[in-house]
Amino acid sequence: MHGTFLNVPRFTLSAMNSRLAALLTALVAALLLGGCASNPPSEGSTTGDASQSQSEEGYDQYETTQEAVDFLGGSAEGIARMIDRAFADYGRPNAIIKGEEGGGAIIVGVRYGMGEFMAKAGEKQTIYWQGPSVGWDFGGDAGRVFMLVYNLPRPDLIFQRFAGVNGSAFVVGGVGMQYLRSQSIVVAPIRVGVGLRLGAGVGYTQFTQDKSYNPF
Repeated sequence: MHGTFLNVPRFTLSAMNSRLAALLTALVAALLLGGCASNPPSEGSTTGDASQSQSEEGYDQYETTQEAVDFLGGSAEGIARMIDRAFADYGRPNAIIKGEEGGGAIIVGVRYGMGEFMAKAGEKQTIYWQGPSVGWDFGGDAGRVFMLVYNLPRPDLIFQRFAGVNGSAFVVGGVGMQYLRSQSIVVAPIRVGVGLRLGAGVGYTQFTQDKSYNPF
């Protein structure tokens, strides 16, 4: 008995392979875009964000540095250098956040924070944030964080998810800073000591109006 063989045209298999490759490419791109933002500006360069921020009314660098040092209580020199870097990259922030955060389990952890949001225009409100972190998280630890907020058109737009920017982790003298971005809005959290460990490996941060225990 002779068997019957199904002759599949080559162009059909080729089309299927092309569609599969396109699907995988789209999936990988979506994951990459969801996990991180674009690279920060190079040191000493003038960016569109910096030009826009500098031309608008924002917090003064000297008083911002003094407030951060008083609040964080860490190395004044290290904090000043972090703020120098942020002002060089993005200019004057038009909002700041001062608060405390705590970490979860070792290696794969979560962070929860609460603080006060203050816009240069005068609006103040309580703000919460959550997010996963992978790295040096130690359960039970808590630390303070001082955040600079750039290019925020309206205070309510802070309540969204901000992704960590590739290559933007800076550490000097026990003080650390990383940029978080959502479109043109940039948040620069500055941490010291335990707070610095809590911020290690931050993938993204979600800001909310109400307390939430879901970091995802």
